[in-house]
Amino acid sequence: MKIFKKIPTEKPNTPLLDKVHNPQDFRSFSNNELTVLANELREFLLYSVGQTGGHLAGGLGVIELTIILHYLLNTPYDNLVWDVGHQAYPHKILTGRKNQINTIRKKDGLAPFPSINESEYDAFGVGHSSTSLSAVLGMAIASKDSHPDKKHVAVIGDGAMTAGMAFEALSHIGHLKPNLLIILNDNDMSISENVGGLSNYFSRIWASKTYKGIKKSGASFLKPLPQAYHLARKVETQMKAMVAPGTIFEELGLNYIGPIDGHNLKELKDVISNLKDFEGPQFLHIITKKGAGLDPAEADRIGFHAIGKISSIKNKKPTEKKYQDIFGEWMLDMADEDENLIGITPAMREGSGLVEFSKKFPDRYFDVAIAEQHSITFAAGLSVEKKKPVVAIYSTFLQRGYDQLIHDVAVQNLDVTFALDRSGLVGEDGPTHSGNYDIAYLRCVPNMVICTPSDENETRKLLTTAYLHNGPASVRYPRGAGPNSKVNKKLSPIKIGTANLIKEQDDSKIIVLNFGTLLKEAYEISKDIKATLVDMRFVKPLDEKLLKKLLKKADIFISIEDGSIMGGAGSAVQEFAAEENLHVKSILFGIPDKFIEHASREEMLIDAGLDIKSIKSKLSKVL
Repeated sequence: MKIFKKIPTEKPNTPLLDKVHNPQDFRSFSNNELTVLANELREFLLYSVGQTGGHLAGGLGVIELTIILHYLLNTPYDNLVWDVGHQAYPHKILTGRKNQINTIRKKDGLAPFPSINESEYDAFGVGHSSTSLSAVLGMAIASKDSHPDKKHVAVIGDGAMTAGMAFEALSHIGHLKPNLLIILNDNDMSISENVGGLSNYFSRIWASKTYKGIKKSGASFLKPLPQAYHLARKVETQMKAMVAPGTIFEELGLNYIGPIDGHNLKELKDVISNLKDFEGPQFLHIITKKGAGLDPAEADRIGFHAIGKISSIKNKKPTEKKYQDIFGEWMLDMADEDENLIGITPAMREGSGLVEFSKKFPDRYFDVAIAEQHSITFAAGLSVEKKKPVVAIYSTFLQRGYDQLIHDVAVQNLDVTFALDRSGLVGEDGPTHSGNYDIAYLRCVPNMVICTPSDENETRKLLTTAYLHNGPASVRYPRGAGPNSKVNKKLSPIKIGTANLIKEQDDSKIIVLNFGTLLKEAYEISKDIKATLVDMRFVKPLDEKLLKKLLKKADIFISIEDGSIMGGAGSAVQEFAAEENLHVKSILFGIPDKFIEHASREEMLIDAGLDIKSIKSKLSKVL
């Protein structure tokens, strides 16, 4: 493997890679040519991600695996599913998208993750983790009779294997025993400690056709003698357990092989070429380095998981605070005040702003891995014993724990605070990561309090309010930086359900209601049409007293929110007006009933009709 000291800023010379337009172009390559291809692909990936920004370390870790899988499989006929898809950039480059890779994550460019609408080589659309095993099982069962020669391969990381959904799928796979191959890309798990010459040697034996043939004939010979058969099976399992950590997968009914070096092209080629033709479910455990081939990325796998453009990194303002920083500072301050505060995150420590909290309060910090469902019921259990859990979770990932939120928290009216980062349109990661629906799916749940702060200071105040409320409450805030409002460091709550009347226009029959961080847009609109402006702060409960007073004398209200129109905050006001028999018209601005594709957050807001120009244009036609 060629090692790079830094990300190249000049387009590299890649003569062999330039000849590859699809996997068929390199399936006749020699081992030496495959090695050269891997080096060129790694260098090109470094250069291209340096120019565009995006996920880097994961892709660097699977360069060799990506090449070998496309070399051995008959893709796109065979199904190759990448779990999450952070590591799929090399896959995109080798499957006809090399010349478009500079458009990745940009408006109308390549999607940030595999997408079935983008390429026939993308067998399944991904974005959230731990879905690959269920998907390939469905594919294998569906094509078993119609296309028995079709191969089905899932590549899943050690992080994604921590999710319950992955183990649910493994259990079902072990029960049905279809022909498929699971590759565990392990770059951090403790079970990787057994890598070495002996385990590699046995892995090659277990993955050999000779061993498989002996095992099959031996099974046929011994099955009439049940005791002897089970003794032989037990000896094999115990021998594997001595040199490899795969007993759990064997017990689930999969044939475990590994661990092997995931950067050794020849070893990968030898093992996978046999496993893909074996009967039944195969489980190959490979060891890789996240960020492999780039010295700084190997040293800082978290920092290089995803990067911005090189120029953006250089020009980044170090003092610019993001909403996650506001949350992180609030957590430290509130934890100093209340020893019962417990911080929980499902594998989002850095993204949620909990790094300093985890260092200062290690005994009160829990990263539960990619286990959103568990994180919520774990919080519920803490609450029963009078602790004050705060679940720091992205809006899009709270969707995965919705039943637990209702069944385990809301039904029992337990004191759990949800800090919903990345709410609303998130930008380049696209629709799988946008937090469009939390207002709608939380608003219908009894006992929930829903807060929608408009800036950094309001975020801190509403976090305090939600935390001190004795019951389930959520505070939603977007990705990135806010308007740089001055933050009052006091931990002062607001009365639940109290809106902020920013500007009352006595002679106006129009009310503008803002929910969340589009207050700047709401202010500009209210000024333009000379309307009363209210920052509502709460979706549930609404400030019914103020609404009743304002809507009684209004002809129309306009609601603005960075969330789904259907079932959203504006809908809540419509329902209230109907209940109170207030005859007032309404215009709702929010995210329409469609998925907004990846682009910058500003471009996504335009696509949703939530920029000032679009709002003014619509209002000029309907007012």
